[in-house]
Amino acid sequence: MSFKSRWNIINIAKRKKDYALRPAECCSFIAGGGCAALVLHGSRKVAKVALEMALTDDREQEREYKASFAREGIRTAAVDYGGDFISSFNKIIERAVVAAKREGVIREIHAEEGAVAGAAREAMSQIMHKALGLNIGGKIGIARHKDHITVAVFFGVGLLHLDEVAVGLGHRAVTSD
Repeated sequence: MSFKSRWNIINIAKRKKDYALRPAECCSFIAGGGCAALVLHGSRKVAKVALEMALTDDREQEREYKASFAREGIRTAAVDYGGDFISSFNKIIERAVVAAKREGVIREIHAEEGAVAGAAREAMSQIMHKALGLNIGGKIGIARHKDHITVAVFFGVGLLHLDEVAVGLGHRAVTSD
């Protein structure tokens, strides 16, 4: 199947309101030349949802997104944070775990709490090189569907009015509910 044919299939799926697919999501050269779609409720979909939650502007938008994703079977949470990066690192991880428990994303089980903490730590370590020694302010987004948990952080990093933007993302897998 040619590249153009795969794109035509993808565009037809978009028009029918099916999940949109990109050529990277089509399996490359299956015997018979067919195109196979990856399941979008896997880690990629959950990562996208966590980023969308981290990018929300206010609490009202958070509630709208949360309700929308809940209809798809994806549990979400978001929490704001700001402060000095170095002294805040552990507090941000704690806030992610607390928010996930409060919003029902995870249960009060050691493995699930550890998954959120590990994903939050991974996300924070990705922005560390930009934020070290500076102030941060932004939002933490958390999403879960079945055994996929993702934590996304979206922060402004800077000093006074000299800001940079940083995004981090961490994923963990835990046993399904």
